Amino acid sequence: MIKKHKNVLQKLGTAIVLFLLVACVSIKKQVRIVEDFNKNWNFKLGDYPTAIQSNFNTADWRTLQLPHDWSIEGPFNKENPTKQAQAFLPAGMGWYRKTFTVPAEWAAKTVSIEFDGVFKNSEVFINGHSLGMRPNGYISFAYELSEYLNFGKENIIAVKVDNGAQPNSRWYTGSGIYRNVRLVASEKLHVAQWGTYVTTPEVSAAKASVHLEVTIENKTNSEKEFQLVTSILDANNKEVVNTKTTEKIGANTNSKKVHNLNVNQPKLWDTENPNLYKIVTTIYENSKAVDNYETPLGFRFFNFDAEKGFSLNGVPTKIFGVCLHHDNGALGAVENIHAVKRKLTILKEMGTNAIRMAHNPHSLEMMQLCDEMGFIVQAEFTDVWKKKKVTNDYHKDWDAWHKQDLEDFIKRDRNHPSVMMWSIGNEIREQFDSTGIAITRELAQIVKSLDTTRPVTSALTENIIEKNFIYQSGALDLLGFNYKHEDYKDFPTRFKGQKILASESVSALETRGHYDFPSDVIKTWPPKHGAPFDGNADWTVTAFDQVQSYWGATHEANWKTIKKQDFMAGTFIWTGFDYLGEPDPYPYPARSSYFGIVDLAGFPKDVYFMYQSEWTNKPVLHIFPHWNWTAGQEVDVWAYYNNADEVELFLNGKSLGKKAKQNDDLHISWRVKFEPATIKAISRKAGKIVLEAAIHTAGTASKIALVGDKQTIKNDSYDLVYVTVSITDADGNMVPNANNLINFEVSGGGKLVGVDNGYQAGLDSFKANFCKVYNGKCIAIIQSNGKNEAIQLKASTANGISSATIDIKVQ
Repeated sequence: MIKKHKNVLQKLGTAIVLFLLVACVSIKKQVRIVEDFNKNWNFKLGDYPTAIQSNFNTADWRTLQLPHDWSIEGPFNKENPTKQAQAFLPAGMGWYRKTFTVPAEWAAKTVSIEFDGVFKNSEVFINGHSLGMRPNGYISFAYELSEYLNFGKENIIAVKVDNGAQPNSRWYTGSGIYRNVRLVASEKLHVAQWGTYVTTPEVSAAKASVHLEVTIENKTNSEKEFQLVTSILDANNKEVVNTKTTEKIGANTNSKKVHNLNVNQPKLWDTENPNLYKIVTTIYENSKAVDNYETPLGFRFFNFDAEKGFSLNGVPTKIFGVCLHHDNGALGAVENIHAVKRKLTILKEMGTNAIRMAHNPHSLEMMQLCDEMGFIVQAEFTDVWKKKKVTNDYHKDWDAWHKQDLEDFIKRDRNHPSVMMWSIGNEIREQFDSTGIAITRELAQIVKSLDTTRPVTSALTENIIEKNFIYQSGALDLLGFNYKHEDYKDFPTRFKGQKILASESVSALETRGHYDFPSDVIKTWPPKHGAPFDGNADWTVTAFDQVQSYWGATHEANWKTIKKQDFMAGTFIWTGFDYLGEPDPYPYPARSSYFGIVDLAGFPKDVYFMYQSEWTNKPVLHIFPHWNWTAGQEVDVWAYYNNADEVELFLNGKSLGKKAKQNDDLHISWRVKFEPATIKAISRKAGKIVLEAAIHTAGTASKIALVGDKQTIKNDSYDLVYVTVSITDADGNMVPNANNLINFEVSGGGKLVGVDNGYQAGLDSFKANFCKVYNGKCIAIIQSNGKNEAIQLKASTANGISSATIDIKVQ
């Protein structure tokens, strides 16, 4: 009887312990220490190998906060070795150095430093010891510091960054520690970096299964027994299910452990309702929590079909995608989650549901926001393999680094529910010779060894099978083709049974607010004159979707083709935003691309509204161009609209007639003789008004209008406010040809970190305290400076225009 009661008590005690373990998880006690390591770095351009020494004098070095891009701070110069591809900005070499102290009690912990990205050829030193080098500027990496730290005392970390070998890219890269840095302290028994891998083998609205693999590291000299607890939390941090096991691990080793769980009635992740969960993995030793680790989780299932295209959660879904480079406009390569969120919000409003990360791994913040905001992601590895595209690109590091780089890329991002495709390359040169077969198979095998849940693709330019050796490898699950939209109709026959996506398309050339006439003339290629916008109307960029690259298409021609082909999973437009570098075909002083649907400052070009009318269900009515022309000039007025049967146009209240789209039209237009007026459009459905839109002839420039994208900024030294600056007439109408120079002053808890007007050939610094408006507009970017003071931005100009101010609250 006593023995029986003893067994019962033991079982009861075990149950209580397990209950307490789970309770600890549910309150999410943070055991692992993760510290922001971005502040108080010293920096200087040049080569300073003795900066690794403790007695090195940094008195003449700058003190700054990471992330940091030194290239964007430099002058545009035609002689810079980065050349046109990288916006004529400087590169070179620089050193970062930081003095810091870690608590004495951390001596028993494992301490690491995590870099999200350093461009490029970085070498990290701690207290004079080299921790390693990383050539690839886009790959995240970490080093353990424990062995070399002075616990409870001062430590010196130094980072050498060498971006001197130029040219090394076909677009702007930036230079420096341009992504975030963290210091991580955990117990010796912990989850490894990127140490979880979650899959959802079965997903339905009724039930989902979760398979979690956890890699545990034991950095002690003894075997360990521990309890591993997995808890799944919903978006409100409420636990929905948990499991726990008792495990063992040998001394100084790592071991993979597996947990399987089921979630009833999961909220599915999709592009309209990106429902997210998270997995909290906690390690207990002797009932004490020694580590916890979070993993993103989203329940969704998707399929690419050779005949029906793409479906998400069983629902046919066209991929309305854009390609994006990694720069953040006037901030350069500096990664800031607020800048990224603004960019994605603008694209989401347009109807975009997918992002292709061109042509390299993007930031952790970008991936997290795509999860949260509902974007399908094509994650892409690289632009080159062994064969170069420019003299000093990734081909030089291919043999030594491609395997580790690809593995780290997959491990970091494979748990993001937004990621639905792995692209192993863009327009790869090995496409055209037999070496492409073996390399494609090798890369695909590496991806599959780490993730079997997503298709492997590559962005191809050659759609003749006999000439495409990447295709001939047979290793691709999904064929991505760049451009040549006129060939799509033949693909089901040419690539029988293959799943197909337009991985890159359009490359049309536009500039916000700039128009040429007559608009029914297709512009010639290549351009005949020296600099953009020199007044030669036979080639200057128009917003009327008439100018295209010789390899591309107009926006309308491409989209008409894609929407008709059910077998095409969708398209990724080149590009969502203008980006720094690659201003093809325009020569200096052009320094930014013209391909974006949105300009570099974040202002939509007119074609934005064509996509919005096609890719969303919300009512759209957009008319253009502006209405300030020469008396008697004939002007084409275009309208993009949806959710309506017709649109009627009025000039000073007089009807110019009703029009409706015919067949596969994407716009309607009227030819109107200019006179100063209000030009107004009304869209109607079944005779009822849907929307009205009006443009007024603007008078003399007389005011500055300031509008912030938000009214309050966080007092964290990271948050941003984008202030749109417009020149208006006395009635508040933007003056569409205004080019006034605006001077800026910022006071209080903020600082000016960037200015831009969207003009691709402007040579004024993005870091200036002034900006010339382009076609009536520019932006000023204000960042928190850490002071808990209200911010005021003052904008002023000459020519009798009154100054203006805007106040921003700090919280």
